[in-house]
Amino acid sequence: MSGNRRSFLKTVSGAAMATALARRGAAAAGTRIEPFDYEGVRLLDGPAKRQYAATRDFYYNLPNDDVLKGFRERAGHAHPGESLGGWCRRNSNVVFGQWLSGMARMSKATGDAEIGEKAAYLMREWGKTISSDGNAGLGHYTYDKAMCGLVDLYLYNDRKDALSLMEKITGWAIKNLDRERTLAKLLEPQSTNLEWYTLSENLYRAYQATGNEKYKSFGDVWRYEDYWNQLAGGKRTKSYIVHGYSHVNSFSGAAMTYAVTGDARYLRILKNAYDFLQETQCFATGGYGPFERLVPPDGTLGETLQRYCDSFETPCGSWAGFKMSRYLMSFTGESRYGDWMEQLYYNGIGAALPMTGRGRTFYYADYRIGAGNKLYFLEAFPCCSGTYAQDVADYHNIIYFKDAAGLYVNLFLPSELTWKRDGVDVTLTQKTSYPEAETVDLSLDMREECEFALRIRVPGWARGFSIQVNGGESGAEIRPGEWATLRRRWKNGDRVEIRIPDRFQFQPVDEQHPNRVAIRRGAVVLVQDGWFTEEARDLPPENEITGWLTPHKEEPGVFESKDREGKFLKTGRFLPFYQMPEQRPYRMYLDRTES
Repeated sequence: MSGNRRSFLKTVSGAAMATALARRGAAAAGTRIEPFDYEGVRLLDGPAKRQYAATRDFYYNLPNDDVLKGFRERAGHAHPGESLGGWCRRNSNVVFGQWLSGMARMSKATGDAEIGEKAAYLMREWGKTISSDGNAGLGHYTYDKAMCGLVDLYLYNDRKDALSLMEKITGWAIKNLDRERTLAKLLEPQSTNLEWYTLSENLYRAYQATGNEKYKSFGDVWRYEDYWNQLAGGKRTKSYIVHGYSHVNSFSGAAMTYAVTGDARYLRILKNAYDFLQETQCFATGGYGPFERLVPPDGTLGETLQRYCDSFETPCGSWAGFKMSRYLMSFTGESRYGDWMEQLYYNGIGAALPMTGRGRTFYYADYRIGAGNKLYFLEAFPCCSGTYAQDVADYHNIIYFKDAAGLYVNLFLPSELTWKRDGVDVTLTQKTSYPEAETVDLSLDMREECEFALRIRVPGWARGFSIQVNGGESGAEIRPGEWATLRRRWKNGDRVEIRIPDRFQFQPVDEQHPNRVAIRRGAVVLVQDGWFTEEARDLPPENEITGWLTPHKEEPGVFESKDREGKFLKTGRFLPFYQMPEQRPYRMYLDRTES
């Protein structure tokens, strides 16, 4: 469904309108392609599936009484269980809505009734603790999270009782949430950052899901115009040092503003914001926000590697990046936005330590010069324990996209897609060990022949990317940063073989530090094993990295450094950041010296 939402609303009315919108999800203005919305995609054995399964089990095994204890106590109800501690020592408001969201999406994506029932039970019991006037003890930040969870339970699990809770807490929020918040106030000394500027996204999602104008009107209040406006005309903003994750997350509010208004200005803001982030704020990993801040494009990014260990707020930052990229890919149909999703999968959330213990959470990734470590956050259940669940559920929603003409393969992950095309059930199976191997195999299973376009993302960094169909040349035009398109009448058993040679490259941290580099192999950032090794400073020219780093004979994706005579160097092994375990020292950024 594309075009202006208002014209669509004229064709339906009343309950039929609400039902149509709810079943459709988001009827976005100008949508070119769309994800499968947690339907029809199954992860196959591989790192993504293993991380998903472990994360699902962690959240499923959280004791319900512990999660609800603080809410019940506040309401004066019996409150068995134990405090979760950490950021949830008083109650779990700070992450509760995101847990509902993550579990709802997991249930929809995998047909997991148990995780869906757990989310529904938590929602109902929480609802009993809300006062008659709608006061649930929520501020801007926690109200936004709660709305996200309730919208998702309604959209993805058909929990209609979520609607009354959305109405109730929004009625209270309209009367009580402070609206006198601007960018200028946010920048004042001692300002309390409540992330009020992220509210518009989920309010607009509630509006699209229900057709209730109240949510749109309240969403209009929280548009972050004084920040977004700086990006309406170009890719540069003023050099404000603002909270990184939440300001990137606010661009999803700009995306939903475009979706509900059709105003192209907001799409322009979104596109310019993406380019601004990629060109001035992102590390080689796709991460951003050292010491949780966006920084001036004056060399500050490179300098932070000497001063801060909190280089990237990983689960939260990955979540904001996944959403922003998905909106942009949907609105524009352009493949280039998949590159950031890929970077964040391999080097961001996919490289995070697992949720474990009593709320032990991987929060900050450490990219420091000299040595870094993967460590769990000091306190239990921080904000990243909320987005972690949403991130891994989203794996089901960023691999494949579709439009009226065909299917898009965005990420190269072991997975299976079931899709109905012109009445024909089509199953596409993707088998791969990429990026540790260079090949990806796609196979098609269908009872009848079916004509459609199969489009495959060619990463912007890819050179030598090739595609074969059934062992022969595909004839597809292959350009880095674009879709390679295969248009044909497909039949049962057809196979597509993709080869992605991952070349090495040095990526400077910023323009002001051209010799402060990370080593990338395709989308994957390699780190030097810091255990009893010397820091690599006398790096070879970029075109000689392949001779300097040679594949380890027994460990896929791992490389050993050798000199020109083939002798092993004291710089040791280089391995993907996602393979680095807890508390083992590594070096990601290296200061190369001029020979």
